[in-house]
Amino acid sequence: LPQFRKVLEQPHGILLVTGPTGSGKSTTLAAMIDHINKNEYGHILTVEDPIEFVHTSQKCLINQREVHRDTHGFNEALRSALREDPDIILVGELRDLETIRLALTAAETGHLVFGTLHTSSAAKTIDRIIDVFPAGEKPMVRSMLSESLRAVISQALLKKVGGGRTAAWEIMVGTPAIRNLIREDKVAQMYSAIQTGQQMGMMTLDQHLQDLVKRSLITRNQAREYAKDKRIFE
Repeated sequence: LPQFRKVLEQPHGILLVTGPTGSGKSTTLAAMIDHINKNEYGHILTVEDPIEFVHTSQKCLINQREVHRDTHGFNEALRSALREDPDIILVGELRDLETIRLALTAAETGHLVFGTLHTSSAAKTIDRIIDVFPAGEKPMVRSMLSESLRAVISQALLKKVGGGRTAAWEIMVGTPAIRNLIREDKVAQMYSAIQTGQQMGMMTLDQHLQDLVKRSLITRNQAREYAKDKRIFE
């Protein structure tokens, strides 16, 4: 997807793929890692629970760690990952405060960090990350996130017309406007910024659903089930 390619060209920062269990987050991340592996030189380190896709080093050197087998949990694995000086770190799930803190620090110190959360939209993702921290740390975390956020891709997996499945995405890119909203705690205004940010590679889930209906990939009923504004698909 061209939108993703643009985001993947960023040398460092944090990129989040979110959605409920079974929405295909791992597949999307694997495709991104694969794209980088084929097109760029670098060192990729993954920390997963469990490893779902096995990557073969091409242009990149890839080391994959399975959390429970090779290490004592994500924090530990992330800490040792940072000591190995990778360019790109795939963290799997950002489960707790310590993992989120380490991921943000890694993104700030020049790594490209990929992670997942179970949130269903970009705005909920930002809220979820900030809510994990105690009140006194929230402003600092907002500032860190606003500096390092590359994109949030929230996805759902829908039944395709004629069988199979297709992903629908909401894509929020870390533009100056979005960074500002994060820093100033104006998460409620994010949705309209995404709606109007198509030239920057952004789109709301509803915009993508409309596109999928137009291309006869999904039915209007399927779209209505997942849409934020159900009236669009009446």
